[in-house]
Amino acid sequence: MTAVLPHPMRGPNRLKLGVFSMNSDGGLTLTRVSERWPALWSEIVEVAQLADRAGIEFLLPIARWKGFGGEMNSREWSYETLTHAAGLAGVTQRTGVLATVHVPMVHPVFAAKALATLDHVSNGRAGLNIVCGWNQDEFDMFGAEQREHDIRYEYGAEWLSAIMQMWQRDEDFDFAGKFISLKGVQAEPKPYGGSRPLIMNAGSSPAGRAFSTHHCDVLFRPLTSLDKGAQDVRETTAEAHANGRAIGVYCNGYMVCRPTQKEADEYHHYYAEENGDWAAVDHLISMNRVNSQSYTPEMFQALRVRFAGGHGGFPMVGTPDHVAGLLAKVSEAGFAGMCFSFVNYLDEFPYFRAEVLPRLERMGLREKLRD
Repeated sequence: MTAVLPHPMRGPNRLKLGVFSMNSDGGLTLTRVSERWPALWSEIVEVAQLADRAGIEFLLPIARWKGFGGEMNSREWSYETLTHAAGLAGVTQRTGVLATVHVPMVHPVFAAKALATLDHVSNGRAGLNIVCGWNQDEFDMFGAEQREHDIRYEYGAEWLSAIMQMWQRDEDFDFAGKFISLKGVQAEPKPYGGSRPLIMNAGSSPAGRAFSTHHCDVLFRPLTSLDKGAQDVRETTAEAHANGRAIGVYCNGYMVCRPTQKEADEYHHYYAEENGDWAAVDHLISMNRVNSQSYTPEMFQALRVRFAGGHGGFPMVGTPDHVAGLLAKVSEAGFAGMCFSFVNYLDEFPYFRAEVLPRLERMGLREKLRD
């Protein structure tokens, strides 16, 4: 019998790394440049295999059903994430394959079986990124009503509780909750190897953090500055510890890595400022303002270029030495991992792999990959 390996995101590297939003056109950018990521399946597979061979711990898709408007309507072209993860599981061997699921739009009985299937297809590399709601345009598209902010996380906790029972219980059972009522539930197969998919969330409000520290393995926190990030990590880990749990705190960003700082700065200015899709940026910011408790209106305006550059993520713009140094500071701030995007993953990831990863190994943040 084949030994069950730990999930890649539970591996030995001090700083776990993930490739983010490769399943959607534009990646995380809101830019008009011609080389913006087209999200063609053949190219997604090629980058996923490069990341897999490089030892990248996870591939995290963004769940989008509708574009952000503007000139490019970025994210209109996007692959559904459960199917996307299963496809990538078949062409990779080591990296974690995650699905991002909007819990109000996906029934828990379906989600439990789909994720267990993904876990078997990937030999235990599956992960679930839970989204409890925020994008009103997509709820309107589904004809669904969003719950009040904190109630969304109550529903998410109940949804996840139902799934956990399906993964753990062998006998038929009924489930009667505040929101969800199920009769005579049967759920086979269970997740692969007697374990379960890794579970993550990105809620940063008090309700979102409470949900994550009670129920999730990983919580993504927005990284606006390294000092604020270190404070967020301390608060989150303390909250999880008070609940008798340990949690990995991750962040996200975007990458522009070039041989010289001048080249990196100029390209960042070119795609994120000169060619930002500003109507789409402003629409995205307006939707975030309604739901976010992490940013003030002034912060949204100050971070406008970051939204064009990479959905408001932390910018890593510079030489391989500079980028590796920033990643080291992210680790020093206490973050267990980081996921990131590029303008064009296929064009840019190989340089990151060749130049930045060896520097992280020399810094002791990552182990040299052994075949």
